[in-house]
Amino acid sequence: QVQVVESGGDLVQPGGSLRLSCAASGIIFKLYDARWYRQAPGKQRELVAVITENNNINVEDSVKDRFTISRDNAKNTGYLQMNNLKPEDTAVYYCNVFRPRTQRPSGDYWGQGTQVTVSS
Repeated sequence: QVQVVESGGDLVQPGGSLRLSCAASGIIFKLYDARWYRQAPGKQRELVAVITENNNINVEDSVKDRFTISRDNAKNTGYLQMNNLKPEDTAVYYCNVFRPRTQRPSGDYWGQGTQVTVSS
């Protein structure tokens, strides 16, 4: 059984920092891309950052200078370090662990989300 569990969300003041974690089990985590999405109230879910199985990284432009994505395959865990947080970063953050169907194994797994609230 595959599980993806996010943690680390919290209420933080503007300018603060958080590190989100994404713990995966039931898969060979190192074979999968790890992605972070976020969804703010009334808005569509948007992709924030990706780290591939080969450690190629892509971070959305609006957060590129503040957010860092990483992974620790030995711990089957991905991370999103968020610095200098702004109120507009308030959202539910989701982890997606993905490997396309052209690969074996393959899969598309989501966590339940973790709430990040930036407010004074």
